[in-house]
Amino acid sequence: MRRLSRGAIAASLIWTTWTGAVSAAPAMWEVRDKDSVVYLFGSMHVLRPEVRWRTTAFDRAYAAADQVWFETRADLPPDQVKALVDRYGVDPDRSLTQKLSPTALATLRPVLDRDGVPLERVERLRPWAAAMMLSVAPMTKAGGGVASGVDQATTQRARTADKPIATFETFEQQLRIFADLPEQAELTYLDDVAREQLSPPRDGVALERAWLKGDMARLGTRLVDRMKAERPALYDALLQRRNLAWADRLDAEMRQGGGTELVVVGALHMAGAEGLPALMKARGYAVRRIQ
Repeated sequence: MRRLSRGAIAASLIWTTWTGAVSAAPAMWEVRDKDSVVYLFGSMHVLRPEVRWRTTAFDRAYAAADQVWFETRADLPPDQVKALVDRYGVDPDRSLTQKLSPTALATLRPVLDRDGVPLERVERLRPWAAAMMLSVAPMTKAGGGVASGVDQATTQRARTADKPIATFETFEQQLRIFADLPEQAELTYLDDVAREQLSPPRDGVALERAWLKGDMARLGTRLVDRMKAERPALYDALLQRRNLAWADRLDAEMRQGGGTELVVVGALHMAGAEGLPALMKARGYAVRRIQ
């Protein structure tokens, strides 16, 4: 499959499975100094339409914000998405099976068979791109999509209202995070995803419920801490370096003073001692959890 959806790319940055719709209160923080406010909201990029996540507190933060920040543009035209994914996610010289060990290939094949995907359709994908395709398949089968995710829904809301939008990264920069990984890290990522797909979800429903309840301790323990300990290259590329860069951007914004901004980024970027709330507190700002 040479063409990956925008949803597959976005979903790679936070893992999720599906549960029934429940009352939602995902985590949100207020960061304040004497004349500026930033609201930090941890999002899910891919959701089913029936998942109810907006709250009164979120709507108030959105209404107060002079500008909304996202990781990257959520409504990039499809032709631009395809061109960039083909550039960074496809390997015309070496096939996927040439890169995989016999054991890894034996793990991958039943996952592809289960989803009705011939091996030939993924042969030219780089390992990280194949991993994304696998990780998003259960979500889309359960009715989930990027259009219902927090980022795209909020982007559309802001576009309709002519509310200014800012982004921390371009879509190309996001793809290069994966494209610049060492090949072994890519292969490990693909193997991890394939193994997860072969076994019953260990944390899936509980993790989505944790997000809806704002249980950041559980999200941090289950995902962030595990990634940091077991997959340090992925942790550094996907979370640590980006969190530091984003905190620097927000610090610069707040130093200019006098405004209110809403930041909507993947929930894992909020977790732990190197999450955005902790990093902003370390920079001297007053930080409090408001949801």
